[in-house]
Amino acid sequence: MFGIGMPELIIIMVIALIVIGPHKLPDLARSLGKGLAEFKKASEDFQRNIREEAQHSEEKAEPPQQVAAPAPGPEHVAAAVPAEHVDVEKKDGAEKKDATHA
Repeated sequence: MFGIGMPELIIIMVIALIVIGPHKLPDLARSLGKGLAEFKKASEDFQRNIREEAQHSEEKAEPPQQVAAPAPGPEHVAAAVPAEHVDVEKKDGAEKKDATHA
């Protein structure tokens, strides 16, 4: 508690009792307690608002997740080329022909 031990706390309370007086000390303590409770409530509300705003800004900053189509493999690329532009080799490897003249 802020490095204040029991003896220091007792001395502070005795000085407050002498300065403020026994009649006003309970009212002052009650007001101080209410003020601390309101401060704590306001601080928690502020932290909650900051967290919510950070979460909303992160949601806006992230692009929507889209499933990307897989990159075409070599077998898909060959199938995508029109047949009239593909050169075909005969099995004996001696001669090449254009697929449109076959």
